[in-house]
Amino acid sequence: MAGLPYRLIKETQRLLAEPVPGIKAEPKECNAQYFHVVIAGLQDSPFEGGAFKLELFLPEEYPMPAPKERLMPKTYHPNVNKLGRICLDILKDKCSPALQISTVLLSIQALLSASNPNDPLANEVAEQWKTCEAQAIETARAWTRLYATNNL
Repeated sequence: MAGLPYRLIKETQRLLAEPVPGIKAEPKECNAQYFHVVIAGLQDSPFEGGAFKLELFLPEEYPMPAPKERLMPKTYHPNVNKLGRICLDILKDKCSPALQISTVLLSIQALLSASNPNDPLANEVAEQWKTCEAQAIETARAWTRLYATNNL
């Protein structure tokens, strides 16, 4: 980890020493600014039982700007687009140097269980969530079973 900012080194060490429940995050061997992450879908959510791979990249200037992220499995969620980008305020306009990698990952995990169709990134999914929530939840469960259950 030579040459990395002190904060990134300390956060990485803390993340490895004190893993966040339901989240596995490890830096790539060849580039400690890239993290391989697997987030477990929370119980009692449409994503329960899913293991969602996430690519996380921390820019040179981290913690400002926010980390870059991409959810790898197809995910039926109003706040995740077809490319796996995530619409979450702390990754955009509410980014703060006070945030840590673990906080970002917990926020992404929470977003998976509590979608916000009023601030969508996937408009068609958000519309379905608003007009027929039961069908949207069933589709999210089906996509979780299909795309996010063999990711560990």
